[in-house]
Amino acid sequence: MLTVEASGIALATICAEEFGVPLVFAKKAKSDNIEGGLYKSDIYSYTYKKHVTLIVASQWLSASDKVFVVDDFLANGEALRGLVEIVEEAGAELLGIGVAIEKGFQPGGQRLRDAGVHLESLAIIEQADENGVVFRGE
Repeated sequence: MLTVEASGIALATICAEEFGVPLVFAKKAKSDNIEGGLYKSDIYSYTYKKHVTLIVASQWLSASDKVFVVDDFLANGEALRGLVEIVEEAGAELLGIGVAIEKGFQPGGQRLRDAGVHLESLAIIEQADENGVVFRGE
């Protein structure tokens, strides 16, 4: 199971526990406790409105791994694109991506699907404004 710090960790922890698999999370900055080789992906953070580099120590992912990516929200898809790049760089197999909430009015979900990624969303928001939230399928 792979996610991005920090908001994706709670959901990914529950998923990893349910499936009995380890959880790895990508950091948004290199810290002193990360040593050795690194997998990296440069992304633009929609949340923070800036470029960041996602980092995973190479000891945590290998070519023999089968990886499912989990995150809380999907908007433009940059964080998830970055995680997919890290999985590919490691030579691991991407099983798919699961998100709690996809913002269907933003392009991230469609971009991932167009790239051939298996994506599952618990809920897809079609519209959100001062009048409320409309979910896909309502």
